[in-house]
Amino acid sequence: MADLLSSLINQNLVDLKPYESARRLFSGGQDWLNANESPYANSYQVDSDRFNRYPSCQPEAVVSAYAQYAGVKTSELIVTRGADEGIELLIRTFCTPGEDNILICPPTYGMYAISAETCNIGIKKAPLKTDFSLDVDAICATDDVNLVFICAPNNPTGTTVDAADLTRVLEHFADSALVVVDEAYIEFDKQNSWADKLAQYPNLVILRTLSKAFALAGLRCGFTLANRNVIDALMKVIAPYPIPEPVAQIAEQALSHEGKTQVELQVDFINREKQVLADALSELGDIELVGDTRANFVLFKTAQSEQLMEYLVSQGMLIRDQSKQMNLQHCLRATVGNEEQNLRLRKLITEFFNQSGASA
Repeated sequence: MADLLSSLINQNLVDLKPYESARRLFSGGQDWLNANESPYANSYQVDSDRFNRYPSCQPEAVVSAYAQYAGVKTSELIVTRGADEGIELLIRTFCTPGEDNILICPPTYGMYAISAETCNIGIKKAPLKTDFSLDVDAICATDDVNLVFICAPNNPTGTTVDAADLTRVLEHFADSALVVVDEAYIEFDKQNSWADKLAQYPNLVILRTLSKAFALAGLRCGFTLANRNVIDALMKVIAPYPIPEPVAQIAEQALSHEGKTQVELQVDFINREKQVLADALSELGDIELVGDTRANFVLFKTAQSEQLMEYLVSQGMLIRDQSKQMNLQHCLRATVGNEEQNLRLRKLITEFFNQSGASA
């Protein structure tokens, strides 16, 4: 059987390493502060009357509600199975396997590269500068790319993108590539959204999700915003029934006036807790805060990152080791949890440095 699979598998997948989520790496844990999930679990009602029918490809109520929320036309939006499907759809639609390339700006979200590799699409890189701003000169010096992925706010650095830098990138690739701005964390940095720039830049594409601020990571519901001709092209590739009926019902409720009001209150709480966590971490051991805090996590550096990570795991506290990312050696990322989780995280880190002999 192994020989059969070896002869059949796509060759570009042989050396591919899957995305390393904590759900794959760890089997247990009391506190999950590793995947930038919301600490909230909001309640919704589901009507099962239509479960015997295939769902709508693009649920009208969800499309209308999110278009209103984002300030775009319904023709400028497509609902997907999380923003991850949006990434894959863009690559499958606008890149030819074995011929075309995408451009990424590491350190950044890992699924851009993994989605490209699974589709046999080349990956070019323009690493962020030492302050984690875009290296616009390097980006614009990179030719022969169909898609440029820019995460803003960026995961895992928590940094935003300078408007002048992004404008220059959009204008440079106006006739050659789509510029995909991943706004998965935009509710924590809402003043920097580019959703109102679609008419101004026909090559602009925006990724959104309900996984973060809307506290619906388990729902797997995302959105791609773009000009209508881009959306029409994506509709040629998307599965016929991508959004399950229960997902559509819950998404519609989350996007109601009451749902959006609830999100605003929860984002305010997370932002306050984030600042408390960042201030506390900066005073512990040899910890140095890294990047910015424009999302729902705090990135920090310590020479004892490996030992600290092992200690936290042993105590059932899971955060994310980012040391394998470019220019993030010894860096760990902690999602902002609820007040109790954040307090426990600070307590455990304090205990670790006390035990290790470092000043805390």
